[in-house]
Amino acid sequence: MYAKKACGRLFLSMAETTTTAQSGAGIERLFGAGAHFAQVKSRRHPSMRSFVLGAKGGMEIFDLQKTDDQLAQAKTAIAALARDGKTVLFVGGKREASDQVREVAKRLAQPYVAGRWLGGTISNFTEIKKRIDRLADLSAKRESGELGKIYTKLERIMIDREIDRLEERLEGIRNLAKRPDALVIVDTKHEAHATKEARQAGIPVIGIISSDCDLKDSAYPIVTNDASRAAISLVLGELAQAFESGYKG
Repeated sequence: MYAKKACGRLFLSMAETTTTAQSGAGIERLFGAGAHFAQVKSRRHPSMRSFVLGAKGGMEIFDLQKTDDQLAQAKTAIAALARDGKTVLFVGGKREASDQVREVAKRLAQPYVAGRWLGGTISNFTEIKKRIDRLADLSAKRESGELGKIYTKLERIMIDREIDRLEERLEGIRNLAKRPDALVIVDTKHEAHATKEARQAGIPVIGIISSDCDLKDSAYPIVTNDASRAAISLVLGELAQAFESGYKG
């Protein structure tokens, strides 16, 4: 409790030196969600140095004015994607993010990966699409009762198991018809495989990232506390609102 209060006092004293009263009011919501807490100094990626205001007891503190500016840019970008009818894949498999990634993506009718990244989702989408089509075919046949007319009981059991495996692996991407146009990734370091595939394919990433991530991995980085459920919820929620406004606009 003392450490949290000390960090809070440090941030507030530093925040007083930032730009305007309006900026301070703008970052209050981020501060309330604990978005200002970074990683310990020893874990900081070199690219993140300019986003750190200072440290207290090894715990570094983000400049939330910069975070707020980045979030505004990301919201503009995702609104434009929605307006143009683009597909945004939401990715976040770690414990703090998975439920929120799933909820937001479903709300926006967008694909998501809220568990382990399936290698090749971007880099080998042709093969992934075959699995998606296989799942759709088997599911339709099972629902219509066609499987019972063609296969034995043992074969149907094996097919049911295959469907279960495919549903687990393809949970949020079973309706993905093509490679996504952009990704929203919570913690690009944790989601290194997804990040690498997106980068190699030239697909832009909106990254919700902490100080241990490489800034260059995100076309639209949002530097924040990516281990805080509250901070992740706030950022994803604002991105979702921007997407919805772009879609309606």
